[in-house]
Amino acid sequence: MATIEDVYEFLKHTAPTYMLATVDEKGNPRVRPFGTADLFEGRLYIQTGKKKEVYKQIVAHPEVEICAWKGADWWRIQGELVPDERIEAKKHMLDAYPGLRKMYDENDDNTIVLYFNHATATFTSLAGKPSETVSW
Repeated sequence: MATIEDVYEFLKHTAPTYMLATVDEKGNPRVRPFGTADLFEGRLYIQTGKKKEVYKQIVAHPEVEICAWKGADWWRIQGELVPDERIEAKKHMLDAYPGLRKMYDENDDNTIVLYFNHATATFTSLAGKPSETVSW
């Protein structure tokens, strides 16, 4: 049975660049590569900057989807992203991705981490592995 830890491990180590789909102000889909994943206090987090269009889109339409793949295996994660302004959550993410510290700091007004709420992750494989689903 799949767990949130399985999803995190796939995003963090197997497919560290994944695609995040959002909706813009006109209702149009927007997809872009992302590369952060953190498991903090039992929640799956991503990170971005508040000044970016992607953050504005998430605030306006928090329902998003991620697709991460490696070879014939992929996870799709659908859910609501919730901003977390706590310094501890931001620090945990930035400590996991020290290269981001060139652009972000847990104490600045730009860094934001967001966790998945009401999420469902579905594993699929073209290599014959069984499909799995986990929700949180």
